[in-house]
Amino acid sequence: MPYISGAVEGPSDEVILRRLVAHCGAEVHRVQVQQGKAGLKRALPGYNAAAQRDPWLVLVDLDQDFACASSFAQAWLPAPSKFMRFRVVVRQAESWLLSDAERFSRFFAVRRSAVPGNPDDLEDAKQALLNVVHGSRRRAVVDDMVPRPRSGRRVGVAYTSRLIEFASDVEGGWRPDVAATTSPSLEKCLGRLRELIATGP
Repeated sequence: MPYISGAVEGPSDEVILRRLVAHCGAEVHRVQVQQGKAGLKRALPGYNAAAQRDPWLVLVDLDQDFACASSFAQAWLPAPSKFMRFRVVVRQAESWLLSDAERFSRFFAVRRSAVPGNPDDLEDAKQALLNVVHGSRRRAVVDDMVPRPRSGRRVGVAYTSRLIEFASDVEGGWRPDVAATTSPSLEKCLGRLRELIATGP
């Protein structure tokens, strides 16, 4: 079974990367979690050098940094190595999670109709997700994920851990293949990842 190394911005992104690799029939060798976009950018040349020999998948959020994913990729990594797959999430990892609307609504106990229909089009998927879970029928979900008034936080104290639970739950949580039918950026990522696995060393 092929092994792939990875790099991401944060802990919830790591779980998503691991699910994608497993979904495509490979195993993760290691994942570098950089705790932010600036650190990921600094480390990217080293990962690209390593990808001259070994398969790498790097995920980074588009956010509002560039108008489109291709502009972002060209600015950050104009000459990717043979075994590098540098994929830009449009616009945030939350959009990929929201794209499995059925499972998201069930897992977080929210109305299916409250989940946005085209998450890749959202300017701020994180805020959209917070708006959705604010209507959860489970008080614990709201308390964990939605910031308390006057807390000064953008998200609740257990926001990331709740997303990790959803993304890592194979039986009742996020389904990459289903999400890819709604998210073009995820569909492209899976396609490029499968290509890497098929042609890698």
